[in-house]
Amino acid sequence: MGLLVAAGSGGPIAASEILIEDFSEGAVVLRWQIVNDSVMGGISNSDVGRVTDETVRFSGTLSLENNGGFASMRSAGRMPDLAGTDAVVVRVKGDGRTYQLRLRTGNGWRVPDYRAEFETRLGEWQTHVLPLREFKAGWRGMAVRDAPPIEAGQIRSVGILLGDKKPGGFMLEIDWIKATDLSRGMEI
Repeated sequence: MGLLVAAGSGGPIAASEILIEDFSEGAVVLRWQIVNDSVMGGISNSDVGRVTDETVRFSGTLSLENNGGFASMRSAGRMPDLAGTDAVVVRVKGDGRTYQLRLRTGNGWRVPDYRAEFETRLGEWQTHVLPLREFKAGWRGMAVRDAPPIEAGQIRSVGILLGDKKPGGFMLEIDWIKATDLSRGMEI
């Protein structure tokens, strides 16, 4: 699991960082869509909505009925070029559940996604640093063992998924998502 840097406020973006998304009002660059287990018959539901002028909330209800069990939000639109970075950093306030940060290198149906988990603490702001080397390839919940390691310059989409097999309500508040080069240091 990635490195938990610190709780507290987020700072300025260092020269070695690339802003993927800042959820401040008027600053949102990517389009966000919901993809839940309803695509395969499940009944989980979720939504992304503004909480404050600075953050959004990904929330809903996870259900295991009808072989379901996941809810996610995924970006669409033009991602910044992340070449030269080796980690993704996300600042969130959670509900005590474990979420996945997901990265995709293409838009095709059979393109694997790359995932890394991060644990949240109830009601506490946290900054999670997720090195790309820790992301594991998968497709439809199954590991893809022969997939190449993810390359930062090939990332085309980012998302957050809840699939912890614990039915019930969930809520994750998101401040921003960045990419960074860990060898150059970070300002969080």
